[in-house]
Amino acid sequence: MSREKIEKKIPSALPLYIAGGMFLLGAVLLPVYNIGGFAASVVLAAGGYAVAKKKIPPRIEYVDAPEQPFATGEAALDEVLAKAQKDLAALAVLNEHIPDQALSAQIDRMEKAGESILKHIRSHPEKARSIRRFATYYLPTSVRILTSYAELYASGANGENAKSLMADVEKNAATIAQAFEAQLDALFAGAVLDVSAEIDVLDGMLSGDGLTGQNQIKLS
Repeated sequence: MSREKIEKKIPSALPLYIAGGMFLLGAVLLPVYNIGGFAASVVLAAGGYAVAKKKIPPRIEYVDAPEQPFATGEAALDEVLAKAQKDLAALAVLNEHIPDQALSAQIDRMEKAGESILKHIRSHPEKARSIRRFATYYLPTSVRILTSYAELYASGANGENAKSLMADVEKNAATIAQAFEAQLDALFAGAVLDVSAEIDVLDGMLSGDGLTGQNQIKLS
């Protein structure tokens, strides 16, 4: 799953080549064997470099924004979450090496849910403990299982044991993806209940004031 991109400016190497060329030109035109000629060539090269650096814009590339560190207030828990981020990155790499489209689609679901979980925890570190089992067991175990699948596929193994393991992974991938999504949903359970309660209260107030249904007040 791709992260937010940031702009990175990469200076051009052309000003250095131009400076070198200007120095060589000075060496041809001036007596660089004495201090005055050498100094003039250096000044010429420096001037060429300064002008070129000003005129030649840097190359722009867009790279992944650095991940913000977790800040739960517990060093051990922060380490668990940082490890979970690495496991998600490993999941993305595995997905690139698994050609089975159906299995890849389920890994896409795992990646999306996993990234959303960690993004939510960054904004709400007080909920970090609620995903400890996900971060320490479900996610790394899924990575190990899919790593075994990818290795078997790459090896070309066609034995019954290999085929059976790969079939089991393909069959259960949807269940694993659903578990990831259920963990994400659980993080929002409290918020959903709060909003539902507010909707009920608002609906009751609107009904009491005659602002819903057939009793809606006409302002015109």
